[in-house]
Amino acid sequence: MDSGVMGNGTRSDVPVPLPATVRTTSAHGEGWVLRPAGAADVEVIAELRATVMRADLERLGRYDEHRVRQRLRDSFSTRHTSVLMIEGELAGCVTVRPTEGRQWLEHFYLVPHQQGRGLGSAVLRTLLERTDAQGMTVALNVLQGSAARRLYERHGFVVEAQDAIDVFMVRPPGARNKVVLAPQTEL
Repeated sequence: MDSGVMGNGTRSDVPVPLPATVRTTSAHGEGWVLRPAGAADVEVIAELRATVMRADLERLGRYDEHRVRQRLRDSFSTRHTSVLMIEGELAGCVTVRPTEGRQWLEHFYLVPHQQGRGLGSAVLRTLLERTDAQGMTVALNVLQGSAARRLYERHGFVVEAQDAIDVFMVRPPGARNKVVLAPQTEL
């Protein structure tokens, strides 16, 4: 991990602080809470990861029943992971950890019945407001062909590199959401 001071004076090895609990309302009107993860959350989140990633991993010929869960267990960090709750029920999770001069967004999963309803955008917007306030770049990787890539692109992430399996994306501080304008017609 790079622990040097970034150009704007913020340290890259400092996690983006989230309050102990973040309470807010998503775009689809449901109140949601981000709470710090605990050691007891690892197996539930590993199972969520296996469920959410299965279709994309199978499409890429990479699904392994054990490995999909073990990769989460091996990188799980209660210090950097938040659990997303709606009305006391697990709705997802997200990890934001410092690494190599940036914040790394990983393990961002929503339970299937919460996907496509604006919740991912609301959570991502909240996280990016904090990284922007600290002048921090955010990086992530998404599987080739994953629908999640469109979410990240809408929030200002651009492709930095890619291979046959992963697309590596980056978002500099303050990057604006993509705005799609309708083509103008001449009168």
